[in-house]
Amino acid sequence: MTHLTATEARRSFSETLNNVRYNKERVVLHRNGKDFAAILPVEDLELLEALEDREDAKILKRAIAAATRKGEKPIPLDEARKRLGL
Repeated sequence: MTHLTATEARRSFSETLNNVRYNKERVVLHRNGKDFAAILPVEDLELLEALEDREDAKILKRAIAAATRKGEKPIPLDEARKRLGL
């Protein structure tokens, strides 16, 4: 993993992006000694999002199971939207 200051990244932006795209390199940007952003291959982002979705699904299943045990019934999406003013 490469660490660059924001200034270095700005100076070598095209090269940095090419390294990410073609070499699958991850780049962490820092300013004043603190990391604040990362540039990573889209495949890495897709994996992170899939992992988040999987975790969200687990949480949802647990919530549904808990509500079912309490005898609560699910609310249809349209009704939930109305209640939330969406």
